[in-house]
Amino acid sequence: MAFAENLKQLPGISHLTGLQLLGAAGEVVATIENKPGQTGSLAIYNHLGQLYGAITADAARKGLELYAEHADDARQNPGKHPNIDRLLTLVAGSIGTLRVKHLFAVGE
Repeated sequence: MAFAENLKQLPGISHLTGLQLLGAAGEVVATIENKPGQTGSLAIYNHLGQLYGAITADAARKGLELYAEHADDARQNPGKHPNIDRLLTLVAGSIGTLRVKHLFAVGE
């Protein structure tokens, strides 16, 4: 299935302003915001965090499936898709598990 179709199957993210990925020492490794250009990645990483409890190598493999054609583009163009590159690095075993910290939208 294509990336756009995969996104339609994932849980909504309107309640999130973003999420942070935390390394082994609790440091923020990356932030994915709920803004144009990042909403697809936010939806995928949110789903992976819910499904696997963290971004593990298994979660990364699933994430690459969800990114579909964009994962192929990332493999051919390293650096073009940093959120996909991160998953490729996890699958390769170059970095360990990343914890997910959700950043929730607060109503007025």
